[in-house]
Amino acid sequence: MRYAFLGPAGTFAHAAARNLVASNTAPSTEPAGSAPELVPYGTVTLAIDALRADEVDGALVPLENSVEGAVPATLDELAGGSPLVIAAETFLPVVFDLLARPGTELADIATVATHPHAEAQVRRFLLTQLPRATVAMVGSTAGGAKAVSAGQYDAAVAPPVAGELYGLNSLARDIADHNGAVTRFVLLTRPRAPQARTGNDRTTLVTTLREDHAGALLEILTEFSTRGVTLTRIESRPTKGRLGQYSFSIDCDGHILDARVGDAIAALHRVCADVRYLGSYERRDGIGAGAGTGRADSDFAEAAAWLSEIRTTGRAV
Repeated sequence: MRYAFLGPAGTFAHAAARNLVASNTAPSTEPAGSAPELVPYGTVTLAIDALRADEVDGALVPLENSVEGAVPATLDELAGGSPLVIAAETFLPVVFDLLARPGTELADIATVATHPHAEAQVRRFLLTQLPRATVAMVGSTAGGAKAVSAGQYDAAVAPPVAGELYGLNSLARDIADHNGAVTRFVLLTRPRAPQARTGNDRTTLVTTLREDHAGALLEILTEFSTRGVTLTRIESRPTKGRLGQYSFSIDCDGHILDARVGDAIAALHRVCADVRYLGSYERRDGIGAGAGTGRADSDFAEAAAWLSEIRTTGRAV
């Protein structure tokens, strides 16, 4: 089994891939005892392209960060192109150091390389400690560290392990503006039958409104609300078609095999121009919501039997 990740080695995605894939928490059909191969790619798009081209069996990419929010490249790739599904998720604490070649002092730094999401999380540090430095955006934090090692930049904002890998020193440690930041990574695979329910699951999908009209978004929200399905994330992204046309990327509690979730998604299929199912998988953040009164599978089955009896005999049981 081969898994793509946002590389090079030393990125948070690399650490997440090792945690999720190498620890065998990801669904796998590989023979017992065989080690998965982790393959680095320069961007999220390239990693996902490799999966769609059958070069790898899965792709581990960032989906959202607790400080900076969603990763647009991941959302856009999942909304378009050939369908993929999320097989698993993992959460990784984010710690950044300021890395430089041995012998470099803080006063020597004129250029800093980092990823846009990392820059957003250390912006105040850079403004106060390196106000004259030029910040260059690169494809990954570890890529920035690798470029510093090659002499292309003076310093990089990257995880400490990148300094160890590329022979750099930490001039300042744990420089994030907000402590406790976490990034959520997801393992993408080609479409497959939904995995078994765990009782604490999350389902992801993308919906596109049929037409612009008053209350269109409310229609989507109502389909979930009336069935007691909790949304944990919803955000709009342009469809890349015409200006003002958006799709909605949604996470909700529950599994596609849960009656309440399946019923809500089927209802969206009736009222939306398009619904793309992106997988049901175990929720790994330690948080979960129950089905609530009247929303368990048994409640749906009992209600269906009750309605069937009325339709057949005209009498309620």
